[in-house]
Amino acid sequence: MGPEDSLGELSELARSAGALPVGTQVQRLNKPSQTYLGKGKISELVTMCDKLRATTVICDDELTPNQQKNLEQNLLDIKVIDRTALILDVFARGARSKEGRLQVELAQHEYILPRIAGQWSHLERLGGGIGTRGPGETQIETDRRLIRNKITKIRRSLSNVSQQRGLYQSRRRQNNIPIVSLVGYTNAGKSTLLNCITGAGVVAENRMFSTLDPLTRKVVGPNGSEFLLTDTVGLIQKLPTTVIAAFSATLQELNESFLIVHVVDITHPNAGQQVEVVYKTLADLGLQDKPLILALNKSDLLDQQGLNATGFGVNDSLLTERGAVMISAASGVGVKKLLDVIALKMDEGDSLG
Repeated sequence: MGPEDSLGELSELARSAGALPVGTQVQRLNKPSQTYLGKGKISELVTMCDKLRATTVICDDELTPNQQKNLEQNLLDIKVIDRTALILDVFARGARSKEGRLQVELAQHEYILPRIAGQWSHLERLGGGIGTRGPGETQIETDRRLIRNKITKIRRSLSNVSQQRGLYQSRRRQNNIPIVSLVGYTNAGKSTLLNCITGAGVVAENRMFSTLDPLTRKVVGPNGSEFLLTDTVGLIQKLPTTVIAAFSATLQELNESFLIVHVVDITHPNAGQQVEVVYKTLADLGLQDKPLILALNKSDLLDQQGLNATGFGVNDSLLTERGAVMISAASGVGVKKLLDVIALKMDEGDSLG
């Protein structure tokens, strides 16, 4: 994806966080800058913010603590956040389960910790207070200690939740029902597909990361075989390492899967690149060898506009590789064929087993 495509995605993220994007600016630098942008571009940005009455600047990268501090100072104290902070904010809005909220909170605190020197947030409200500060300890040292204590507490809580998840997984193994997991780029239509197949009634919103908490439903296939269908968190390019680490327990649910259904929004102009982002994330999780089916979603929109998938930027090879199936989760077109392919994969697995 080029810079303009990435900025378009950043604008979508900002809207999902409740912000209203009013302008964009691009600069290509040969080497990283301590202020993120060059002096001339910063001057242009100050003028733009004043003209558009912008109160926040969102950078399409993860800034170092120094870059964020220096850029805010040069922008005359206009608030600066980076892509990571924005994604975490969107995640916080979408987390509904206890585990999801804990995972987001862990990622937020691990993101804040190295940046505390550039902020003066007085984090006593998170815990501690009078009687907890060591002799001669500075406010920054106190804040760091409070955050580290909070991180330890969150990890302990997540460990307890993970133990409960482990018991649930153990019962599932005893029942010997195969698991099929839906993965894909954010807003590809995974929740809509889950609803179409299972009638789960999940609220499928047209915004990024509307689903964070995995949801599992039992499905009876066309040949009478049973499997569990699980919806997972959407993926995105430049997904922060803090987020991947915090959601590792959720993403590792994919390890339990017999089969992965990779849902692709075939109408998206960058569908091919989005597919590669998902493949890379699966590889990073050690899941590149899992059996996989490509479900090329929103095919009804192609038909309505008289366009083929290649016209929307999907490489021809996507249409034939790894058992690709054209579907529309919204209308149900092609979903029976997808279920037939899943059943065939399950039969192949049984014969190999």
